[in-house]
Amino acid sequence: MDIKKLQSLVVDALEDVKAQDIKVFDTTHLTSLFDRIAVVSGTSNRQTKALAASVRDKVKEAGGTILSVEGEDTGEWVLVDLGDMIVHIMQPAIRAYYRLEEIWGEKEVKIGAAKRISKRTASEPMEEEIKPKKAAGRHLTATQTTVDDEPAKPARKTSTRTAAAKSADGAAPAKRKPAAKKAVGKTIKVAATKSAVSSAKKAGAKRAAAKTKA
Repeated sequence: MDIKKLQSLVVDALEDVKAQDIKVFDTTHLTSLFDRIAVVSGTSNRQTKALAASVRDKVKEAGGTILSVEGEDTGEWVLVDLGDMIVHIMQPAIRAYYRLEEIWGEKEVKIGAAKRISKRTASEPMEEEIKPKKAAGRHLTATQTTVDDEPAKPARKTSTRTAAAKSADGAAPAKRKPAAKKAVGKTIKVAATKSAVSSAKKAGAKRAAAKTKA
């Protein structure tokens, strides 16, 4: 069986029984006896035995080989030998005492995290779909309108004369000053004086006398 498939089966079997702190290490550069080693914790004798049984059954179902299972009588440290991979299922106190990670842990395989990520992305919607839409900015409220929504102001009406002047000169004509109002005088009749009337009568009499002599 391919080593990547084998380690995936082992991690799945351990996760099914709620194993704690699963670590997988690549040991090809350290020994030729096996390619992978897994170290995992179980909180009790019962759980360590259940974890070993889960690994054994799952690998068998996939057609893998189980060379041996050791330590099931006590349950403090159960070893499952799969040929290319060794699984150490230990209680926390035993694991802290023997520190197998310091011996085999130079190259850790991140298969557990990768598997969990792939499962999550397959079952959950894409990140873009679950992101909430951004709310409108604080400066815009429900009662405010944007510039595009404001009604356009009607253009000022221009007379034909003003438009013609603009098109001819290229600029608006100066405002015409109002014409000054003409003063309207009143004719006052003044009565003739008595002296002027008498003088006129004398002149008329003289003209009449001159006509008769002629």
